[in-house]
Amino acid sequence: MKITDVRVRKLSEEGKMRGIVSVTFDDTFVVHDIKIIEGQNGLFIAMPSRKVNDNEFRDIAHPINSESRNELQETILKAYEEAKVKASEVENEVHA
Repeated sequence: MKITDVRVRKLSEEGKMRGIVSVTFDDTFVVHDIKIIEGQNGLFIAMPSRKVNDNEFRDIAHPINSESRNELQETILKAYEEAKVKASEVENEVHA
């Protein structure tokens, strides 16, 4: 499956969550609510999950291998950086 679209739906500068994205595969399948998290070693993605008991969450959808996860993460973080630049440009135009 190829990633055919990444939509950054939310950007945030507060807290550890920096954004939320939706990713489309092969123009036919979409995964919503992938989170971009600021960790100790930089940004990473967290797949959509649900709470299964008081202290545990389980991914609803996720890549099966590290190669797929790395490709997904790189694509999402690139789209995130582009969305940040675009938002900054719009903000600068508003204040100009």
